[in-house]
Amino acid sequence: MAPKSCALCKAAKAILRRPKTGQQICKDCFFYVFETEVHNTIVDARLFKRGDRVAIGASGGKDSTVLAYVLKTLNERYDYGLDLFLLSIDEGITGYRDDSLETVKRNQQQYDMPLKILSYDELYGWTMDRIVSQVGKKNNCTFCGVFRRQALDRGAAMLDVDHIVTGHNADDIAETVLMNIMRGDIARLGRCTSICTQGEDTIKRSKPFKYAYEKEIVMYAYFKKLDYFSTECIYSPDAYRGHARVFLKDLEAARPSAIIDIIHSGEAFEIREEVKATQKSQQTCKRCGYMSSNDLCKACTLLEGLERGMASSGITDRGRKQLEASGPAPENIRTIPFFKPPTGHAAIAIDTHS
Repeated sequence: MAPKSCALCKAAKAILRRPKTGQQICKDCFFYVFETEVHNTIVDARLFKRGDRVAIGASGGKDSTVLAYVLKTLNERYDYGLDLFLLSIDEGITGYRDDSLETVKRNQQQYDMPLKILSYDELYGWTMDRIVSQVGKKNNCTFCGVFRRQALDRGAAMLDVDHIVTGHNADDIAETVLMNIMRGDIARLGRCTSICTQGEDTIKRSKPFKYAYEKEIVMYAYFKKLDYFSTECIYSPDAYRGHARVFLKDLEAARPSAIIDIIHSGEAFEIREEVKATQKSQQTCKRCGYMSSNDLCKACTLLEGLERGMASSGITDRGRKQLEASGPAPENIRTIPFFKPPTGHAAIAIDTHS
């Protein structure tokens, strides 16, 4: 049987089948349609404006590496007029993050982008290795997720950027929809499916890969021969998200459109006014100044629990009340004030690691 020709250009030989559409296409057409779909997502959502300073959350993994490459490509092809930076967070996981950051440093050279690396240790006085030694692997992802989100905002403020983009893909968002439904947390569905989020006085954060399938990101990285780190976090095998991921893969095998269908379902949910009314208003943390719905932000609450030897108390509202009732906070809690410099403020020096 003669090899099939590309379903798009009709000239070259088809060498792959797109997981998203089932089309058999050539490598060059795959690159073009993948990049064009991301460009259309950016344009349709009006994610950027000329002159924006944009930090790419870079972990060294496939998603953030492909995002950095594609954004650089599109910025040049369509003249977005963006200043692009790489922003990496060092959680302090020996044998995992230290290795992946070496990949990020190579990406910095390959893509000619400034790089800033911030560590949990310098921000909070704790590494994930120390946290796991105290709390175990059951709830460690809660600590890491809270600290990483705040660390990205802090790093972005230091760089004086307008916008953070992350490599969250369609699979990630569909998993989050499933997790929120299974937890009965319907109020979060609108936010978790939003391509862009921005709280009051916080830096804009968006997901240009919202509709990009994970399998296609892997294929893009493979055929482009991009340099990325592929090892999974050593502390995440038992994470709740893993169960949603397995379920989603089973659904995708039976119906490839399931990923996008789930995202659209999450987008279609409308939250009743009485549910909205139960959501807490945003204020600022009395200790560090970061956004919070309580007197202390989640990061400061978790840090206080760690310093008191009551780490699990910082995870739930009930535990937080136990912390508040246990007396004055320890004096050794790391408190670095959060700030967003005014527009045009000189950025803090960037680590080039050249």
